[in-house]
Amino acid sequence: MRTKTTALALASTLLAAPAAAAAAEADDPPSPAQAALRAPVAGHLTMGAQMRAVGRSNLQDDLAKRAMRLARSVADARGARFPAKAERRRVRDQDPTTLRTRIRVLRRDLRDARAPSASGVLQAIAECESGGNPATDTGNGFYGKYQFTLETWNAVGGSGNPAKASEAEQDRRAAILHASAGASPWPVCGR
Repeated sequence: MRTKTTALALASTLLAAPAAAAAAEADDPPSPAQAALRAPVAGHLTMGAQMRAVGRSNLQDDLAKRAMRLARSVADARGARFPAKAERRRVRDQDPTTLRTRIRVLRRDLRDARAPSASGVLQAIAECESGGNPATDTGNGFYGKYQFTLETWNAVGGSGNPAKASEAEQDRRAAILHASAGASPWPVCGR
């Protein structure tokens, strides 16, 4: 019997100590340092971690919406159908870095799509030179919609094969050439 009494007394003392500490703690709120050191309950995030997660989610949503709007604008500028489902799938779970890259590409595409098309004179030259086909490569040393030589293409800031450049880039390079030399680079079709 004496063992039971001793055990009960010891147990009550052990149970009373945390209760007394909790009562003292209830009167005095923890200092910010104590609160910061306190580990979150297992499986739960701290308030700071929750706020960072919400911030990342909001950033991703904002960037995805911006990419969708830009993709729609690019399609409209090109006169093409906008594939909303495909674009939504494309940007759905991308990280912010990838979305920022996508936005830069879409901005460049939009700028190219909105670039002024060749003037009437340049359109007539292109029609005469290549039938207006930007991919023309007949193997005679002249390439693209305006039949650039590689030397002329490089002189107006182009790189690579003009026939592989976008039509908008060929139009820009032809406009630069026409602004500096007139129609003389196209002796037959420039009349």
